[in-house]
Amino acid sequence: MVTSAKLLKDIFFCPEESNFYSHCLEALVFNNCVGSESIIELGSGDGIPVIKSLLGAKFNGIVHGFEMNPLSCEAAEAKIEQYGLTDKYIIHNKSFFDSSKPNAEYLISNPPYLPALDNKIYQPLLHGGIDGITITKQLLSLDYENALLMISSYSNPEGLIDYAVTKGYHIANFIISPLTFGYYSSELKVKTRIEEMRINNMAFYSQNIYLLAGVLFTKQTKSKVNLSTELVRLMTAL
Repeated sequence: MVTSAKLLKDIFFCPEESNFYSHCLEALVFNNCVGSESIIELGSGDGIPVIKSLLGAKFNGIVHGFEMNPLSCEAAEAKIEQYGLTDKYIIHNKSFFDSSKPNAEYLISNPPYLPALDNKIYQPLLHGGIDGITITKQLLSLDYENALLMISSYSNPEGLIDYAVTKGYHIANFIISPLTFGYYSSELKVKTRIEEMRINNMAFYSQNIYLLAGVLFTKQTKSKVNLSTELVRLMTAL
């Protein structure tokens, strides 16, 4: 098992978070796809979340994953081949925002959401801006019809949901899980920024626990139930 500090810096490694992301993908995206939908992903990492979801769902489409870290790409491609999913999951070792991308019905991502004043942290690619939602807001600005994104309770969740509303999204569904602060979120520089945000009611957590939500944003017909209000209430409860 990869546990050394060096490898944790080389390739994102957090089994609890990856398993939850996979669960959200399967429940909120893959099991809702009825045809040969195309899905695009920012930040594939080692590929395990999507691979695990594909193995557990009846999905006939293609996932195009974009990953900047070449070591992560190598690991993902090896696992994809191992599980015989080369026709369903294609990894591109390119910048998501600077590359041409295929049309897709869904955008999925566990985006970088670590808040810090700059990206000089253990894994620079995990930096989500000064309040942790810069990359997520960029994704919502791309105007995909559906977007499954992971949102942290310590990364200005209310500000992010408000931004999604201004971009014409509403929340179709969501799943929430408590997680413990791990290797990356416990880095002093990150933790200090989270504590600063808490003072300004932008970060919510309890001792060593925070909440992570898999949120399905959509521009399709709005539900009669205001899930945005409920999600904000839950994410800010700690």
